[in-house]
Amino acid sequence: MSQGRGFAKPFRIGLSAIALIAVGTAAVLGGGVLYGGDPPTGLVRGSEQRSSASQRPRADDQVTISVVGTNDLHGGVLPRGGGGGLALLGGYLDNLRAARSADGGAVVLVDAGDMFQGTLESSISEGATVIAAYNLLGYSAAAIGNHDFDFGPVGAAATPQTPADDPVGALKARALGARFPLLAANIIDLATNNPIAWPHVQPSVVLDSAGVKVAIIGVTTRSTLRQTIGSNTRQLRIAPLASTVASEAARLRRAGAAVVVVAAHAGGACTRFDNPIDLSSCDASSEIGEVARALPNGLVDVIVAGHTHAAMAHVIHGIPIVESFSGGMAFGRVDLTVSVRAQRVSGHHIFAPQRTCGRVDAATQQCVGSQPEDAGGTSASSYEGRQVVPHRAVSDLLTSVEREVRARKAQPLGVTLDGPIRRFGLVESALGNLFTDGMLAAVPGADVAINNTAGGLRADLAAGPLTYGRVFEMFPFDNALVEVRLTGAELRRVLMTHFATARQRNALGVSGMHAAAGCRNGRLVVEMARPSGAAITDTERLRVITTDFLALNGDGIFAPVAPAAGLVVENTGRLAREAVVDWLRDRGGRIREEQWVDTNHPRLQYPNGPLVRCGSR
Repeated sequence: MSQGRGFAKPFRIGLSAIALIAVGTAAVLGGGVLYGGDPPTGLVRGSEQRSSASQRPRADDQVTISVVGTNDLHGGVLPRGGGGGLALLGGYLDNLRAARSADGGAVVLVDAGDMFQGTLESSISEGATVIAAYNLLGYSAAAIGNHDFDFGPVGAAATPQTPADDPVGALKARALGARFPLLAANIIDLATNNPIAWPHVQPSVVLDSAGVKVAIIGVTTRSTLRQTIGSNTRQLRIAPLASTVASEAARLRRAGAAVVVVAAHAGGACTRFDNPIDLSSCDASSEIGEVARALPNGLVDVIVAGHTHAAMAHVIHGIPIVESFSGGMAFGRVDLTVSVRAQRVSGHHIFAPQRTCGRVDAATQQCVGSQPEDAGGTSASSYEGRQVVPHRAVSDLLTSVEREVRARKAQPLGVTLDGPIRRFGLVESALGNLFTDGMLAAVPGADVAINNTAGGLRADLAAGPLTYGRVFEMFPFDNALVEVRLTGAELRRVLMTHFATARQRNALGVSGMHAAAGCRNGRLVVEMARPSGAAITDTERLRVITTDFLALNGDGIFAPVAPAAGLVVENTGRLAREAVVDWLRDRGGRIREEQWVDTNHPRLQYPNGPLVRCGSR
């Protein structure tokens, strides 16, 4: 099924249904325009907006500001396994807002980016579904993440096809539809050398929350431009996070901000959450930890982090940092105690990541997944002393969207998996090999296919009949399938860099070749051969199939041989995902994981483990 010129996105529904449902329930948050037109009600582009709540502070002058953080939704608007989804998140927020309303405090709801790309429910509207739901949930602000650039221009093409195409048109459209600002303090427009200043996109915003001036700054990871489609972001650069935050926070403090929150699409990873000051389970080299340690004491009160799809609920350099996995399955929370008269934070309470559960085990209060209401030993989830009831308006919105995509997701491909086909956990990636086999088969006469298994493939394929929806969840990106020309020597340099830097064996998927790393006279060497066993020589000219994301220096895989703008590509006119779907459909029948794993002769052979080291280095 060729996608034709422009690498058309698989399909798009109109936004009218989403807009109508959202507008019909807009009274929940006080109305306002959802799509296009004038700035959302209450949003002052300069930097300040009023809170939707106007509670009076308690008599003792101390109020609680609950900062709630989400991150890396990646289109995960619907529940999975009895938990997650934005309607259920809305139920938790309703309970927390009721608690803050009762004690005179307020809730500040912040997202740390990567909101849109990842599911059909979101991709069909280029993220408008997410924005409509976030409007209903009452978000205060959201940072822009690397994958928020993925949709490219508005409409069918994922990358600009004519000079008139705006390479960030879809993201700008989402910003116009939001009743909250998108924040991007360190995304710099090369034409002005200033932070991007699109409608409803700004470096920071100041809220009046329960009489407290709360400032929110948005920043994104230093790797943003390497982790989205390069042709959509050539007009941008990323400024250093720490210095950007420090400068903007100091400006906001001088303007009277009592609380400074940073929404950072940059993160870390911890595995224990019982003691916020114990960092022994955390990644000591994390990007967000580096940022926090570089900030002056007392300048920032909370960081809502993201990007790594891991979790944090820890204090680094005096700053509470929360991050809550990915896919809309959890949220983070920090309660700040603030003096309204002094406009100063006097304390904080950091919470472990909170999973959003439909039902819980009555004894342990742990999520139990999808269980009927009469299941023994389970009960409805509760939060802040009340039963959690999914947010009705968000449920109505998402029910309509789900109806639109149900048939497409369920479309059978005529293939049945005898067992799961996994990305990781084996001597090589069975799923990575399968995907690159499909890529190579799509271009007759090509020699080699390369794809990034780690980062590119987002889900395993489960046993049973294979549907389009499951392949989409595996590879949700609208990346074009392209051809580049490399010599054998250039391909060897690419693989040598991979072997020397990869932190896991199966980070890269290849087809049409085998490569073995080894050490000779203290130096790394890589031997390459075709599946027939014939050696690939340095002088050969090879037709290499990959994605436009990788060819344009995404993830740095081709960086050893590519110019700064990326490799010269020949467009195949197809999306990588759709090419693999067609290949699977043509193949048909039953398949199993063992067909793509050879434990005795893997496609990429490491002498011991990843990070091949030779000699004394």
